[in-house]
Amino acid sequence: MEMGPNLERSSCSRYELHVMQNLSALRIKPNLAQIHNYSEFEASAGVMLSNLKQEECKDGWIYGTEHYESTVVTEFNLVCDNNWKQPMSSLIYFLGSLCGCFLSGQISDRFGRKPVLFSSIFILSVFSIALSFAQSWAVFNVLFFMVGMCQLSIYILLLVLGSELLVGVTRVLFSSLALSYFYVAGMMAFPGTAYVVRNWRHLSLFMALPGLACFPFWWLVPESPRWLLSKGRFKEAELLLRFAALENGVEFPSDLFRSAKSQQSEQSQQPEQPQQPEQPQQSEQPEQSQQSEQPQQPEVSGYLGLLRNTTTRSITLVVWFLWFSLNVSYFGLSFNMTTIYGNPFLNYALLSLMEMPAHLVSWFSAKYFPRRISFIGFSLLGALPLFLIQITLHKYHNITLTLVLMGKFGVLASEGILHLLTGELSPTVIRNTMLSSAALFSRVGSSVAPYLLQLAVFYEFLPWLTVGSLSVISVLVSLFLPESFGKPLPDTIDQMQVIKKFKFKGLCHQKVDGNSPGVQEPAVSETSLSEIKCSTAF
Repeated sequence: MEMGPNLERSSCSRYELHVMQNLSALRIKPNLAQIHNYSEFEASAGVMLSNLKQEECKDGWIYGTEHYESTVVTEFNLVCDNNWKQPMSSLIYFLGSLCGCFLSGQISDRFGRKPVLFSSIFILSVFSIALSFAQSWAVFNVLFFMVGMCQLSIYILLLVLGSELLVGVTRVLFSSLALSYFYVAGMMAFPGTAYVVRNWRHLSLFMALPGLACFPFWWLVPESPRWLLSKGRFKEAELLLRFAALENGVEFPSDLFRSAKSQQSEQSQQPEQPQQPEQPQQSEQPEQSQQSEQPQQPEVSGYLGLLRNTTTRSITLVVWFLWFSLNVSYFGLSFNMTTIYGNPFLNYALLSLMEMPAHLVSWFSAKYFPRRISFIGFSLLGALPLFLIQITLHKYHNITLTLVLMGKFGVLASEGILHLLTGELSPTVIRNTMLSSAALFSRVGSSVAPYLLQLAVFYEFLPWLTVGSLSVISVLVSLFLPESFGKPLPDTIDQMQVIKKFKFKGLCHQKVDGNSPGVQEPAVSETSLSEIKCSTAF
């Protein structure tokens, strides 16, 4: 085939077979004058290949097996005219992730963290096994959609469950370091697994094994006590906390659930109040009537709970934007690595290695420094080097690579802080919904990131400037978030509002009584979980 200035074999088309047979019978050779390397060759008797009719490959393709025995592309022939099906499968997986984030958050807030987590693992394992038996591209996409729907949901559910089971330093260690390290370890183990298992069907079966191995942990992983308290299931929560207190050698307080039970009794008596005649005492105590109505608010869960008032709505919108912008920056830097000089495999290896130290520094910062300060510092660290790339890109290749790695380090570290901050700002009744919806926007950001490369058509450095500008905007937007460092997790939307009120006063602890800053009267649902250090037992 004529491929530019040279003669090469085409993978998608050929000259019409009967025409080539006739030319061969007439012993007519190609005119080599059409090739630049033979421009001085005179071949007046030859035929111009560009004038011959072409046709698609009608007899199928023969694929190389140097790296893989079988892939989805080679088995379903996703090449040439069907090449568009490759990104379509990726898009279908992405849509599955969006649906999983949308549904799992609401289902988990309604039915509990533990059953939804293990149900998602079971569904993922089943569809991973079924995926290996797909006999058509359409069936493969349906199963691939279900795999995508469960995969990201499991990560979010683990983040929420760990944040609610653990307290203090242990929670910070889990949210910002341990979970991320195991996630990165899985990503790094996948290429080695694919190198050994080179058939995609066998690889899909192999990927279902870790999920099946998780089911014995059903008897070891407890339900979230915070979620049980938010649903009024005090006996189950008390059983878990008594076991934790016994394992840690801590005395279990006898009046642990007194306040929570009294609030529940007030809620059960509220429907009877409108039947009573109006009394002057009710008008004299407006504050008490308002307080009795407050326990009803946590019952509003799901996405309606995220947008039900100014406080939750403002925090939710800020969190959505931060997750979106960070994922645009994360994947934008990864895709832009193709424009950096040097070995692309080495560049990607260095970029992957930045995951480990970034998460380690993120954990250290979350342990000793406020969340907003840490997030702002890491975001600026990731933004400033990207503005310097326009000076070094064509002259100093090693310095350019160093700047890109610094940018990736800052984005990764700020992402770890943001995951922790989102879980700490969200109340128990809508925490999983908040994180799932934020993960949904992060997926939208990752889908936008590939188009950053197209911005280079307008200006060479525009992709780098866009990523850096997003980090700077994230810094400005994060100033609207309240601080959660050193404060207990909120269980209700009302407690989320209290955290919002004191973000400008510089207090390290939550203030309940506005007239006595030094006195704390925390709710039972907040301090009881921190007094009983159930993290060790769980």
